[in-house]
Amino acid sequence: MLELGVKFLISYFIGSLMGAMIIGKLRGGVDIRTMGSGNAGGTNALRTQGVVFAIGVVIIDIGKGVIGAGVVPGLEIPFVPADPIISRTWLTLCCASAVVLGHVWPIFHNFKGGKGAGTLIGTLIVLAPQLLIGIIIVWAWVLVLTGFVGLATMTAASAVPIYLGIWYLPDQQPLFIYSIVMAAFIIFWHRANIERMRSGTEHRNTSLMIFKRKGGGSDNDQSGC
Repeated sequence: MLELGVKFLISYFIGSLMGAMIIGKLRGGVDIRTMGSGNAGGTNALRTQGVVFAIGVVIIDIGKGVIGAGVVPGLEIPFVPADPIISRTWLTLCCASAVVLGHVWPIFHNFKGGKGAGTLIGTLIVLAPQLLIGIIIVWAWVLVLTGFVGLATMTAASAVPIYLGIWYLPDQQPLFIYSIVMAAFIIFWHRANIERMRSGTEHRNTSLMIFKRKGGGSDNDQSGC
């Protein structure tokens, strides 16, 4: 259990290194948590700081997901021997979960982080790269139909366990469980977006929509993701 605990914490600390805060420091102390939606993620970075800033944020946030799921589980740590009782698959999934949790509740930034989508994608690059094209297609399709980034993110995350349940069970049961837990968290972390969609105040990217209401759609200032 020592190996699991130590590597879980390492992944959590890596997740707590927020891309938005790192790029913000390089840009003279910009804190996007005080702007737009207050979310330290790529979407809010794009809306408040522009493309270059957002790209840097996304690269870091996805990259730490890759490190948490793909590097930390295999680390050889002094005085922390590999535990033969612990499944390598479950160890990897625990580290993947920890890095996403660190992104959402970062210990270095008063537990106020992003919503986990970018870091989750980073873990899936390691865990199930074959799913990425489908995730992107679902996300993009919902976005161009509705204009809601948050809804697109929740739908894409929810599509993963559905797809795995239909095509990969029982062989990929650990990954299926991980995807269900992460999809539930993604929806929970977007609960403010859900409330704003219900009240009609959620930001809608009408410029990306295929079908638009005549006279122009709503494009409120509330950030969606």
